[in-house]
Amino acid sequence: MLQLEHVTYRVSDEQGEKTILKDVNLSLSERFVAFTGPNGGGKSTLAKVIAGIITPTEGKILFDGEDITSLSVTERAKRGISYAFQQPVRFKGLTVRDLVELAAGGSLSEQQLCGYLSDVGLCAMDYIDREVNASLSGGELKRIEIATVLARGTKLSIFDEPEAGIDLWSFQNLMQVFERMRKNNNGSILIISHQERILNIADEIVVIADGKIVKQGTREEIMPEIMGTAAAVGVCSGFTGNDGKEDQE
Repeated sequence: MLQLEHVTYRVSDEQGEKTILKDVNLSLSERFVAFTGPNGGGKSTLAKVIAGIITPTEGKILFDGEDITSLSVTERAKRGISYAFQQPVRFKGLTVRDLVELAAGGSLSEQQLCGYLSDVGLCAMDYIDREVNASLSGGELKRIEIATVLARGTKLSIFDEPEAGIDLWSFQNLMQVFERMRKNNNGSILIISHQERILNIADEIVVIADGKIVKQGTREEIMPEIMGTAAAVGVCSGFTGNDGKEDQE
């Protein structure tokens, strides 16, 4: 479904040019894929390249056989790719109903709205007419954002560290949402995460470090290597040289 060929991304600043992604070749076809690896390795940058938020310096991106490299984020959304940020945006003056209906592309019945919100563990009657503002917690915002993804019915849903900035209780609820999505959603899910619980429900795990794919395989193949077993030595050695900085945008 998704294929990256020789994707490279460089940025320039006062210190010169820096290569964030280095000749990445990747093919994804599983229902639930997780990107993981050390901070600053290029995970978020790669996800944003896939979504069209940033354009690669070199290389090609194919989605369902179509070259989407030059398409904008809006055009890619029309093709069925959605992206959920680490910190969901608050929209003053917009209600949850407005946001979900915008995602769906038209008016929804009370029953349809209730269905999308129930799917993410929210009581529809408590949220439909609430503004998407600072009164909502981080966990509530993330679940509402996932409800908009469900309403949009995308082929590929990308979530950038969905566990960031939420408490343990909200994370437990979020895990239930992702488990239901994995079971019931017709599209594919790509999640960037360090969380073992998320990695444990992934069909495929891609380890990214220093701008490169250092390991790719099923969770049965990858999890023992990244959980500190003796088999992890080879993979972890690929992480050395990383400066520990956050992913470049």
